[in-house]
Amino acid sequence: MRHKACRGELPVPLPEKIEILVLLAGAEDEETRDTAFRTMESWPPAELQQVLSDPSTPVTVLEFVAYNLTPGRKELGDAMLQNPSLPGPVREWIENTAALFAEAEASESPETPIPIPTAEEDSDSSGEEGAPKKLTILQKIRAMSAVQKIKAALLGSQEERLILVRDPNKLVARAVLQSAKLSDHEVENYASMKDVSEEILRRIVLSRRFTKNYAVVRALVNNPRTPIDVGLPLLHHVTSAI
Repeated sequence: MRHKACRGELPVPLPEKIEILVLLAGAEDEETRDTAFRTMESWPPAELQQVLSDPSTPVTVLEFVAYNLTPGRKELGDAMLQNPSLPGPVREWIENTAALFAEAEASESPETPIPIPTAEEDSDSSGEEGAPKKLTILQKIRAMSAVQKIKAALLGSQEERLILVRDPNKLVARAVLQSAKLSDHEVENYASMKDVSEEILRRIVLSRRFTKNYAVVRALVNNPRTPIDVGLPLLHHVTSAI
């Protein structure tokens, strides 16, 4: 029965199928989790839109789809924005990430993006058996278009975010800070980095979520790259905590 549920084949109404898939996509068992997630990714868009725009759809479903499926899929984001029951923070997140994609698409070269190499191709092109995984990720990122990088920044791994936060394209770097997967430890790391743009440091300072963390504030104060006009006001918070 679990296998049928992971494939969306249970004889239940559509909203229940989607809710079950969201539940299974968070399961501890990796196979169950991956199968359910892939099923959600490939689900007919029209049916997903129907569920996402329905005010009776549980918030847990809306949050899961927003943070895991909507980046790069405008039709899903638009359906969710039509839902009057969509929580404010989720609505704002969808709007902000949609704006990033729109700006990137408008500024991107009309040339065809370089195809992203598969893991096997990366391994073959490394020229060395057992090449570091990070090198493979770098190769993939270098082949990405700006839109693809933004999607990776929002949905990718911690290692991908560490590379993309230093991307010269400001839209890509900003997308890293909007990732729902971003941890406080990662932000602390970014706040201490000497090779991120000043804009990223400013955006960290402007976020109440980030500056509530004392370790992040301390990292910003100790980072010589932090702009003086935003670093000086933080000194009080650091000295008062000593």
